[in-house]
Amino acid sequence: MAWTIEYDRAAQKVAQKLSAATQKRIRAFLEERLLSLSDPRQLGTSLKGSELGEYWRYRVGDYRIICDIQYRRLVVLVIDIGHRSDAYR
Repeated sequence: MAWTIEYDRAAQKVAQKLSAATQKRIRAFLEERLLSLSDPRQLGTSLKGSELGEYWRYRVGDYRIICDIQYRRLVVLVIDIGHRSDAYR
């Protein structure tokens, strides 16, 4: 299976505001570690609750990446990127 990564507009805006080192670290995690897996759910944790129940969370240092894994299209859609203190708000 060949997974691809897509970014929501809101996630793109947040990523542009991060430092270059943090952007590089997040991009490396997504492209090198996550895409090398046959199932991206192996590394992540599912979110709980009625609104967030279908999303997955990945930890990269102090940042959290919230994703929607779409099996039909083989896409990991990055919904949000945020510091751990406010990523779930």
